[in-house]
This record gives sequence, structure tokens and C-alpha cells, in this order.
Amino acid sequence: MNRRSFLGSLLAGAAGARAQGRRPPNIVFMFSDDHAYQAISAYGAGLNRTPNIDRIANEGMIFRDCVVTNSICAPCRATVLTGKYSHMNGVIDNTRVFDGSQPTFPKLLRGSGYQTALFGKWHLKSDPTGFDSWEVLPGQGNYYNPDFLTTQGRHRRDGYVTDIITDLSLDWLAKARQAGKPFLLMCQHKAPHRNWMPAPEHLTRFDGVTFPEPDNLFDDYATRATPAHNQQMEIDRHMLLSGDLKVYPFPGPDAKSAGAAGFLAEYNRMDEMQKRMWDAVYQKRVKEFASSRLSGRDLVRWKYQCYLRDYLGCIQSVDDSVGRILRYLDAADLARNTIVVYGSDQGFYLGEHGWFDKRWIYEESVKTPLLIRWPGVTPPGSSCDLMVSTVDYAETFLDAAGVAAPPDMQGGSFVPILHGERPSGWRRSFYYHYYEDTVHHVARHYGIRTGRYTLAHYYDTGEWELFDRKTDPRQMRNVYGKPEYAQAERELKAELARLRRELKVPEKDPDR
Repeated sequence: MNRRSFLGSLLAGAAGARAQGRRPPNIVFMFSDDHAYQAISAYGAGLNRTPNIDRIANEGMIFRDCVVTNSICAPCRATVLTGKYSHMNGVIDNTRVFDGSQPTFPKLLRGSGYQTALFGKWHLKSDPTGFDSWEVLPGQGNYYNPDFLTTQGRHRRDGYVTDIITDLSLDWLAKARQAGKPFLLMCQHKAPHRNWMPAPEHLTRFDGVTFPEPDNLFDDYATRATPAHNQQMEIDRHMLLSGDLKVYPFPGPDAKSAGAAGFLAEYNRMDEMQKRMWDAVYQKRVKEFASSRLSGRDLVRWKYQCYLRDYLGCIQSVDDSVGRILRYLDAADLARNTIVVYGSDQGFYLGEHGWFDKRWIYEESVKTPLLIRWPGVTPPGSSCDLMVSTVDYAETFLDAAGVAAPPDMQGGSFVPILHGERPSGWRRSFYYHYYEDTVHHVARHYGIRTGRYTLAHYYDTGEWELFDRKTDPRQMRNVYGKPEYAQAERELKAELARLRRELKVPEKDPDR
């Protein structure tokens, strides 16, 4: 990354906007949790239809290679806010408290005259800073009748969480924002995070649908390093019938698990009407499971289908939310000067490698969806294959608003890309670092990703993996140590070392 060229481009863009007297664009940033790019129809996987999210791509740009710095919820959100990697912003895992005193792009926008608001998932343990208005879920939050935190304390709202977050966002747009003043609205959804509880209107959305299985659903990790064998995120062995798939009550061993208790706590938040609607659907699943006597691969296939029905059912509400906000912008005559962004904090496994969840440097985890509409700037139907990242969001939003970014931000503005340009000096390699080794037992690792290769170093075990995504796009064959890849290994390790120096990555993790 050529930092000097990015900063020069940013300052030139800001100065140009001021000189021409252009009104700064509004920014509506819709952000979901664990939304796999495979589950957006604009990306072409064919699992579901998301017409409202697709509308952003049709009227703007779809990014086909957007990657994250650390594939887990809180660190991703801290990176988006600060434009810095986890080791620089202090949130290396989900246990850390975000230091709200540090510079963030909402603070900088607010300081330049923007009105700022945040509604939905926050997940950073400290109170939000830099916002004129905010109302956020405590921790992960609940799907049904959730609690929210405000400056006045904690209170409960009746309804389904995605709908409520959308209502709060629309109410703020209609009633609280100051007309004529540029604004930033961050509408951040809990869905489709585990344990995947769809809204009442989407409980039966995928009944009768049989989803195609990934061709590596039964991956045996034959060539992989030991971390792939030791993880605990397999649909087969680790997805809970009671807690995840709502087969309840179930007398098996997972009925006493924390996941099962978590589901029951969610279920008990429902009112009687919600429970009746829920039971009418899921008691059929209970009976189906009891009568089928499934085992082995047949049970894995059944669990996979149930998982996708619930996961994609949650996404239908998110797509509905996007549609409601887009229609409001149209009706309020705000669309013409509003940048609309849809993204997710990271990717997610939908059965690939036999997995659910995220965390790895592998593609389904490290890649995340990003779609942006900027009327009058970004040509409709545009597509970007350059490697952008969530670490770039802060500088991009600031650049679009004509606000200079602090020099210690570690990403770069991709505003030139939104103008249809291919900037010289844009990144060809990307550094990734995952720190948390307890949940799902995914080993700590860092690595480098280029247009062709993925190199991962599991530094607690001293193991390496190398994947040639040109010949092995599904990342099934670890070719580390193969003679024909010796030169690629040397070049990738040298570039990895350079990136670690440039990004000021400490030799030891912050908690060691």
C-alpha cells in the first residue's frame, strides 16, 4: 500500500470538494453480522434472493474481493470505526473493551458538521462515542423482544430485532435529523448471527426448499495442518440439535449445553402469540427428526438443510430492512445525495469445509460482502475486483465527505475506485491476523493473501499452510513445502515480513 499516494489523493479530493462548493454527501451504512457473501443473490451463489440488497449493486458497485483484518465480530467493528488493525485499536478479540476516546470516523464526521446516529448491534462493551443519537443492543442482543441500551439506561422493545433496528433508523431519519445538515446513519443488524432465529413472517420462507450442498461439505482436512483437524465448528460434530437447530426438548447430551440454554432463554422472551407461531413450525422439525432416525452423513445433510433454512430466513428480514430504508430515501428526496453502503463484519461458512462460523484466513471467512451506491459518482452496475478491506472504510467515508483522515489510519480511501478508476499503487497483498483460540478452538494465526495465494502461519504450533487459489479455489490442498512452490513461499514470506513491519505488528500478541 502506497500510503503517501493515498493521503495525497485524499487531501486533493477534500480540497476539490471544498473548492467546488459541493454539499457533502449523506452516508447510510447498513451493516449486518456474519452475512456470508454466498447468501446475497448479487454474488451469484443461487442460495436465496435478496432483491433489495441487489438493488444497491444494480444502482452502484459490487465489490467482489473485500477482506477483513480479523474475522470475528468485535475486532471487525473496531477496525471499521478506527481504520486500524486490531493490535493498534486494542480490540484483538471479543473480550476487549473498546477505548472510545480514540479517533473514529463518526467523531471526525461529527466534528466537520455531520449529524451522526447509530442503531443496533455495537458489541464493543463501552458506550458509543461520536454519535448525536444512539441505541444499541447489550452484547450480542436477542432476536425476539430485545433489550436496548441508551444514555438513559436499559429498556425492552417488543417485536423482532431486525424490524426494531430498522424502525429506530427510520424514525431518526424522519423525526430527529436536522434537515439540510449532512448525516451519517449506521444501521447495524444482529442478524444473521447464531442462533439464527427468523422473524415470524419468514419462519416458513424456505419450507420445501432443498439447498445444494457444497462439494466440500465432507472435507477430511487430509493435507491441512493440525488446526483444521482440532477446530470445533463442524456441522457434523459441533452444531447443536437443541441450541442451534431448535429440536427441543431433546434428551441428548447437548440439551444441557450453554447453546441449548441460550436458545431457551431466547424462546422464553417470546410472547404467547410469537410462541404459537414458532411452535407451529418447529414442532414439525422435532417430529421429523424423531421419526427419521438419521445418523452419519444423512444426519449431517439434514442438519445442513435446517441450518440454511434458519440462517437464510434471518437474512430475508435484513433484505426487507434494506428495502424499507431505500424506499424512505427515495420518498424523502434524499437518495440523490446519499451514499448507501451494505456490508457485513466478516464472511461466514455455509457448509464449506463442513463448517459454520468464521475466524479463518480461508476465503469464506476472510471475504465479506460490500455493495455501495453513490448516485452521480459510481456508474450503475459497476463491479470491482480489486482487493479492498474493512480497514479502508473509515478513510473512504472521510474522503467522500471531504474530511482529512488521521495519518495513523492503516487503510486507504477507495473513493477513486467508486469514481470508476483503478488507482496505481493499490494493494496487491493483504495482512490478516486472528488472535482468539478458545471459542471453536480455531488456532491463532496470521498470514498473507494475494490475488493468487493464501499463506497462513499457526504460530502456536509452528505450522504453515499455503493454498494456490488459482488451481485450488476451494482451498482443499495445502501445498506448503512442495518443491514447485518453493519460490512462491520465499516471496510470500518476504512480503509477509514487510507487511508486519509496515503495520507495526508486535512480535508477541498483546495478551502474552
